[in-house]
Amino acid sequence: MNWENNVRRVVPYTPGEQPKIMDVVKLNTNENPYPPAPNVQKILDDFSTDEMRLYPDPTAQILIDALAERYHVKPSQVFVGVGSDDVISMAFMTFFNSDKPVLFPDVTYSFYDVWAEVYRIPYQTIPLTEDFRINPDDYNRENGGIIFPNPNAPTGVLESLETIEKILQANPDSVVIVDEAYIDFGGESCLSLLEKYENLLVVQTFSKSRSMAGMRIGFAIGSEKMIKYLNDVKFSVNSYTMNRITLVCGAEAVRDEAYFQETTQKIISTREATKQKLSELGFVFPDSKSNFIFASHPEHDAGMIFEELKKRRIFVRYWNKPRISQHLRITIGTDEEMNKFFTALQEIIK
Repeated sequence: MNWENNVRRVVPYTPGEQPKIMDVVKLNTNENPYPPAPNVQKILDDFSTDEMRLYPDPTAQILIDALAERYHVKPSQVFVGVGSDDVISMAFMTFFNSDKPVLFPDVTYSFYDVWAEVYRIPYQTIPLTEDFRINPDDYNRENGGIIFPNPNAPTGVLESLETIEKILQANPDSVVIVDEAYIDFGGESCLSLLEKYENLLVVQTFSKSRSMAGMRIGFAIGSEKMIKYLNDVKFSVNSYTMNRITLVCGAEAVRDEAYFQETTQKIISTREATKQKLSELGFVFPDSKSNFIFASHPEHDAGMIFEELKKRRIFVRYWNKPRISQHLRITIGTDEEMNKFFTALQEIIK
């Protein structure tokens, strides 16, 4: 009966609720409210089921080539995985093997500490400033690696390339991972820093700006040496991580730049209008450059608003955690969805 003594015990990541009921306004998981690029549907319609009996290309070359062309890098600088979660998990295994602590912010993507616990990696959380910003001087200390999202989740705050470069300059002996899941909604990617910093890894995803959360595609871009190390670990764990239809659909989504720009601009426009309406209702929030807003109200409890919205079949994200227990993370939906949200919100707070 002592077999449980050898079980690896961790507190798992808790994703946003996926409602089983229909006719809801779902603003809690940062999904894109618009469909993927039109040719993705055409590929799904034409895909032969006979191909399902064959293994996918373990090198994922069709997708890697499309990404390399889009981001003006060599294919040998691109790594792909089953969502950016898989990519970051591989990066933790590959690069964070020191007995020194990995550093990341205290208010950030709540999967980072889970991976650290799973892989037995020491870590230290660095408090954000009062206005939820990173102070680069706080990362000028001994460490076994650094990771942070930009824009940050759940705050939506975008850090400048200058801030990121200060962290890189202070940590030439550590791998620095910048998680850019939301960069396409108004930020400047730090991909431009790759030529100067061999220790920088930039991670992005198809789940947000490319409307493909259900297909699970993530990728990283870095130096050729860094990507080789990642692939060595990947092929030691599972050579066939991405299925055949996902590879083809992902490559097609990357090629349709016009549709990508159209839908991201729609979300940006709706986000800016949402900021204005939230301000009129008395909410306060950091200036978001993501596809969500991290808002609080000085006169109304966030937990109460969350529950009242849920009663009206409107789902937002709420964490009862230190520093953020009075905040709601509100995903940007369509204009129609946001109108329903505001109608309900006015009923609740007035």
